[in-house]
Amino acid sequence: MSQPNFAGLAGGLSLLGLLVAPLAYGQGLGNSPYSRLGLGDANSNMGGVRQMGMGGIGVAAPNSTNVNELNPAMLYYTSRTTFEAGYSAQFKTLRNNVSSQRTGSANLSYLALAFPISRRWAGSIGLKPYSSVDYESVTVDPVIGDPNSTANNEYKGSGDLAEAYTSHSVRIAKGLVVGASVGYVFGSIDQQRATTVITPSSTDANTVRDVNIYHVHYSDFAFRTGIHYRGKVNDKVNFNLGGVYSFQSNLNGERSISQNRETLEQLQLSSTALETDAPGKATVPALAQVGVSFDNNRNWSLSLDGSRQEWSKFVAFGEAGGASGVLLSDTYRGGIGGEFTPDPTAVDNYFRRVTYRAGLSVAQLPYRPGGNTLYDRAVSWGFAFPLPTATPLDGTTISLGFIYGQRGNTDVQRLSTGVSERNVKEDYVRMQLGVTLNNRWFIKRRIE
Repeated sequence: MSQPNFAGLAGGLSLLGLLVAPLAYGQGLGNSPYSRLGLGDANSNMGGVRQMGMGGIGVAAPNSTNVNELNPAMLYYTSRTTFEAGYSAQFKTLRNNVSSQRTGSANLSYLALAFPISRRWAGSIGLKPYSSVDYESVTVDPVIGDPNSTANNEYKGSGDLAEAYTSHSVRIAKGLVVGASVGYVFGSIDQQRATTVITPSSTDANTVRDVNIYHVHYSDFAFRTGIHYRGKVNDKVNFNLGGVYSFQSNLNGERSISQNRETLEQLQLSSTALETDAPGKATVPALAQVGVSFDNNRNWSLSLDGSRQEWSKFVAFGEAGGASGVLLSDTYRGGIGGEFTPDPTAVDNYFRRVTYRAGLSVAQLPYRPGGNTLYDRAVSWGFAFPLPTATPLDGTTISLGFIYGQRGNTDVQRLSTGVSERNVKEDYVRMQLGVTLNNRWFIKRRIE
């Protein structure tokens, strides 16, 4: 019986990724109220499907099969030309203290191509998400001075920013590698807030909605550097130290703001343009990441990463906190994870060649309601399945990564104005499929 053409299937999936790439970006991963803050849900430079299965770690974890674009210095360990595409899906339940909602969707996650250039030099190009905005929520608040009326506030947002990048790494001494990455960030974010005042005498005919609409397009460069050192603990165990620094970015933007008045049936009564393509900037704070890992250079590794980002410095178009008007706070993240392959050279048992991954992570959110810290806690796991058609010159790996996490809580903040702010808790499951194609280019095949 002939074996199915797994390599052809993987190549088809990757080609499909290239074809849908222009369309996939711009689709969020389900309603996320926290993406209203700043530039949305930031990518935070947590790598691809391999890193996802290990808790989003990998600053100091070398690998010769997958593309580690988390730390550009890691490209040195790419022994073969490697193409990788990731496809993501997410399902989540949102809840506060009075209601809940289920949501989710799927999209293309990232594309990466890494290649060795010489014995000391490697490079890569790729496309990955930078931030995503996708939210829709409604609040009902009292009208100050009019206890018989209420104000319905509707918030909507969509859009995302992507980063097209090129990275390079160079070995400068035994065990010491440095890397750098330059990316071009681009994309648009649309947000709107609609306010409707409901009075005892309100009817559909005389009730008016005031809608403020924001459209911002960003485009500019972002820079990142990395370093990695590899040494020996003893004859069987190696240690790795790594660091990544993403420099502060001042993204150039153009903002348009309009104010509409419309009926409840969205029949427009008037429209006023407050700004049209007004220039401005968004200051994205620097991100520092450090990591340490241990491995036996054969079938296991264990890693620990930490990061810090000063979101308190975020400013967009001269407004601290951006269009939401919510001041942000500095964030910290920690993760631990590892991977294990029982026997990479096993012939009689395929599952001993499979790589098993797991990890834990905890991160602070940049939003501090009432001064209280909100957290994102997650457990991760994953698998890498090498296809049986692999040869010394080329190979294909199908990887799966999973995360179950919770972020936020359902606490209620009572403000002095009498308004109650309800926190939102997200229970989410994220899944990622990664297709990795490895090939040694420029080698002539000979028949002997």
